[in-house]
Amino acid sequence: MTASKDSLGSSPQAARPDHLIRHSTFRQLQIFESIFRLGSFTRAAEELFLTQPTVSMQIKKLSDAVGMPLFEHVGRNVQPTEAGTELYQSCRQVFEILSNFEMKVADLQGLKQGRLRVGVVTTAKYLAPEMLGRFGQTYPGIDLALKVSNRERIIERMYANEDDLYIMGQAPEGDLEVVSYLFAPNPLAVMAPRDHPLAGKKKITLERLSEEPFIVREPGSGIRDFTFKKFQEKGLRPNVRMEIGSNEAIKHTIVSGLGISVLSVHTISLEGKDGPLVMLNVEGFPIMRNWYIVHPKGKELSLAAQAFLDMATKCEPEMRLRMQKSWPSLKKALSQ
Repeated sequence: MTASKDSLGSSPQAARPDHLIRHSTFRQLQIFESIFRLGSFTRAAEELFLTQPTVSMQIKKLSDAVGMPLFEHVGRNVQPTEAGTELYQSCRQVFEILSNFEMKVADLQGLKQGRLRVGVVTTAKYLAPEMLGRFGQTYPGIDLALKVSNRERIIERMYANEDDLYIMGQAPEGDLEVVSYLFAPNPLAVMAPRDHPLAGKKKITLERLSEEPFIVREPGSGIRDFTFKKFQEKGLRPNVRMEIGSNEAIKHTIVSGLGISVLSVHTISLEGKDGPLVMLNVEGFPIMRNWYIVHPKGKELSLAAQAFLDMATKCEPEMRLRMQKSWPSLKKALSQ
C-alpha cells in the first residue's frame, strides 16, 4: 500500500528570482529551519515559544514566497521536499554568515557586549552553571546561553554549529574533526542506597555487581556507553532494570531501592557525605575520567568564547589539585 502524501503550503506558480527576498522574513526562515531540524511542527513551535497555528501559517507564507511546497505529510510524519532540503542548506549558510557577523561586531566592542552559547552533556550541568556564573561575573555584558542534552544530541548540535563551545566527557569520533581541551576531572563511581546489602563491602567484583538490578541512562548517553563497555571487558552485561533520561531521576530511583547505577561523583556533590547515596567499593572503580571543552576544528572563536575557554583551561590545574586533595576524604565519606 502506498503512503499518502499531502503537500504543505504548495503554490501554483514558480517564484521570480527576487520573490523570496521580497516576500519572506527572517523569522519565517528561523521557523522553517527549526521544523526541518526537529522533524515536527509541534516541537518547532515549542522550541520557538509559538503556537502551532502560527508556525503553520508562517510556513504557508514562506512556501508561497518560494513558489513550491517545503514539506509534505507522509502518513503521520513530516518530510522536507526537494525544495525544502535546498532551502535548509541555504538557511544554514545565511545563519552562519549572520552569526559570524554578530561575532565580529561583538569583537569590535570588546568583551563589553556579545553572546556565549555553550552546549553541555546532561551530567555536565552540575559544573557548567558554576563556570558560567564565574564568567558572567567577570564579563557582565555578555549574554549567556546554556543548552543541556544527552551526548548524541550535543554532537548533532556540534555538526550543525549551533553553539560556540561544548562540554563533554569524551570528544566525538567520526568525520567531524574537533579540538578538545581538558579542564576538569570527572570521577565515575557505582552508587547505591545507604542501606544496600553491598554497602560497606570491600572489593566487590563486576561478576557480583552484574547480579544487581541496574538503572541506566537512555541510549546516546556517554555514561551508559561507558558502563556497558566496562562490563563487556569482562564478558558481562549489567542487569538493566530501568532506563531513565535524567540523572536526578536515577538518584531518586536508587534511593527508592529499585537498583544501583554508575554516576559521576559531580551528580551528588551537593548532597555530600550526609546524602542518601553511598559509593560502593567495586574493583576498578572509581574511574577518574575528565571533562573537556570541545569545538569543531577550524572554527573561529569569538572573543567571548576564547575568554571562556582560557578561563576554564587556566583553572584546570587548580581544579585537579583540589580534587586530588579532597578525593580521599570524599571517597571515605561516600563509602560509609
